[in-house]
Amino acid sequence: MTWADEASNGWWAAQGLTWDELVARGVDPVVKASALEWSSSARWGDTVTVDAETERVGRTSVAVRFTVRVGERICCVVRTTYVCVADGRAAPWPDDVRARLTAR
Repeated sequence: MTWADEASNGWWAAQGLTWDELVARGVDPVVKASALEWSSSARWGDTVTVDAETERVGRTSVAVRFTVRVGERICCVVRTTYVCVADGRAAPWPDDVRARLTAR
């Protein structure tokens, strides 16, 4: 879960959106749910790679799949759903943010 959380910053940046930019605009992407499906272990000293891809974009949410690997071996898959929160409530993504989320 920590690897997916760390990789999320890179995923947001790959969408052309920095966390600071979103927060400055009053948009706070909050983790609503996160689930992990374990396949095999990563061991101390292993080099871990995390791939991230958008699975679904909703009106107020986006689901991201993080695949954690050691070499070609998949260790686990983490699926995280982020909800757009503004003023403490779920809110639709701003049009330009939604466009970036759906462009890839």
